[in-house]
Amino acid sequence: MAGGFFPCRTFADGRLHAMEIEITNTKSEGAERRILVAVPGPIVKDAKKRAARRVAQQVRMPGFRVGKAPTAMVEKKYADVIQQEALEAVMREAYEKVIAQESLKLVTQPHAHDVKFGDDDALSFELHCEVQPEIALEHLTGFKVKRPAVAVTGDQVREQIEQLRDQRATWTPVEEKPAEGDMVVVMLSMADEAGALPEGKEYRVVLGAGQAIPAIEELLMELTPGGTVERPVRWPDDFPDEAQRGKTKTVRAELKEVKRKEVPALDDAFAREMGDFESLDAFSAVVKTDLEASAVRDADATVRGLVLDEIIGANAFDVPPSWVTHLVQQYAKAYGVPEEEMERFLAEFRPTAERQVRRDLVIETIAEREKLTANESDVDTRIQEMAEKRGVNPGQVYAQLQKAGRLREIERGITEDRVFAWLLERNTVEQA
Repeated sequence: MAGGFFPCRTFADGRLHAMEIEITNTKSEGAERRILVAVPGPIVKDAKKRAARRVAQQVRMPGFRVGKAPTAMVEKKYADVIQQEALEAVMREAYEKVIAQESLKLVTQPHAHDVKFGDDDALSFELHCEVQPEIALEHLTGFKVKRPAVAVTGDQVREQIEQLRDQRATWTPVEEKPAEGDMVVVMLSMADEAGALPEGKEYRVVLGAGQAIPAIEELLMELTPGGTVERPVRWPDDFPDEAQRGKTKTVRAELKEVKRKEVPALDDAFAREMGDFESLDAFSAVVKTDLEASAVRDADATVRGLVLDEIIGANAFDVPPSWVTHLVQQYAKAYGVPEEEMERFLAEFRPTAERQVRRDLVIETIAEREKLTANESDVDTRIQEMAEKRGVNPGQVYAQLQKAGRLREIERGITEDRVFAWLLERNTVEQA
């Protein structure tokens, strides 16, 4: 038995409290604990006897009815089964006693390592586990942070409107050589290591958008629809695939189609297309209002982050590594990180994940201590407010949120709002 984990379990026959075992802490750093457990031989021998009786009651031996075979015969035939069952039982009992005696508040299932079983039946193993961190948060007030300015400039309004125009652009085919900003449909074929040109593949590329290397874009801009060109192209020295950097390959390109983008005119008609606006000025005013509201939200988020940074910096506490690892893995799954990139992603994203765990622990601790945690009634009230804004039935909103699994998110949001309101009352926010 090289190792394993222990499921939580209790024993009702008193053996746990009677077990005399030796417990030695071998590591106590942060949230990690390693505890060496030694169980005397007589205890293991007793467990083997109990296991033998249980096995004897269940197995059938030739010439005997079930449960009637001599114990000695059962012990000989099923020695490995009896020993395994006895060891597992003893280790579970020992684990329960360690948890109780050391008052451990576990955050992960503990694992047994370096399990040793001697000729005298004595058993020893090292228990690896993580425990809940102790979070005192003695310093929560007296901090000063700066709130970013929320002014919105005319250039920002114009930039936002240009983005909206771009989203409503149309692509019109042209019979000309393509230029930067045009979309092209092209059949591309690149020579392999032997210099052979395989059958081409179709690509859609917006020139100047970084979707193709500059040398290939230059090649395409020499063609008109229907034209073909074939010549050597050198891959740039900063190409993402290191193996391809600086290589020269023969490329064949057939330009099949060129489309040019046309954005709608910036006038009152465009404003009316974007909503119930009588003029471009009215639309621009709403865009500015929306940008200002977004800037306020961003400033609020910045202030919250700065306050949390101050609190985390002033209140040291340990974080269970498994929590951080679990969060990193969740992000990796959400981002669709491929397996070959996983190790690099885990290393790079770990500091961000650890800060997120610390942030959540600070908020939860303050919420519990100051009784700020949202309850079911608070969630119902928030849903009522959301329904009134949308002009729909609250039950409909509740059902949608429940189906999407977002009720817990609403509850956390209310709790966070209360915690930050409590913190901002006790700290100083200066305008930048």
